[in-house]
Amino acid sequence: MMFVIAFRAEFGVAAICRTLGVNVASVRSSLARPVSAHSLADETLKKLILAVFEENYAVYGRHKLKAALKREHGLVVDKDRVGRLMGELGIWGVRRGRQPWTTKADSTHSRAPDLVKRRFVAERPNQLWVSDFTYVSTWEGFVYVAFIVDVYSRMVVGWRVSTTMTARLVTDALEHAVWTRKTQLTGLVAHSDAGSQ
Repeated sequence: MMFVIAFRAEFGVAAICRTLGVNVASVRSSLARPVSAHSLADETLKKLILAVFEENYAVYGRHKLKAALKREHGLVVDKDRVGRLMGELGIWGVRRGRQPWTTKADSTHSRAPDLVKRRFVAERPNQLWVSDFTYVSTWEGFVYVAFIVDVYSRMVVGWRVSTTMTARLVTDALEHAVWTRKTQLTGLVAHSDAGSQ
């Protein structure tokens, strides 16, 4: 509906509805109806929510915004409505939580010798690979990404994604790198940190 309202002067309602495969009569009927009181109240509330959000350093979530609206403006608003309107405004609060760790050193295992000595330079492809992994926040939660980089080209030659931080994640990324190169890797040095994985 918002698209039709925004572009009806330029293209016309009928042309937009034909392109979108929408019934023209129902769109015209909807446009003729007056705006509901609830929609008008939502628009007013959005302005207040945005003002309170920005006054509080853009960190408040729906619970704190609900409390601030009651405290500062005397408005009693449901947290779900505040959350819905925040979504429409494209804002969200800062989330607390424990940050995942990616490097967990295991003192019981013997470490491989450091052949690189912090000198990350290569004169040819497949001479030195470095590997690491990190975490990425997604809508579903954190996932871990392991990757192998060829130091010569700085290209990611192998990678894997997993919801768990296991040794298998790292070895799968290494196997993927070997598979993508499809050549003999004689003299290759693969360097990683001292994580237990």
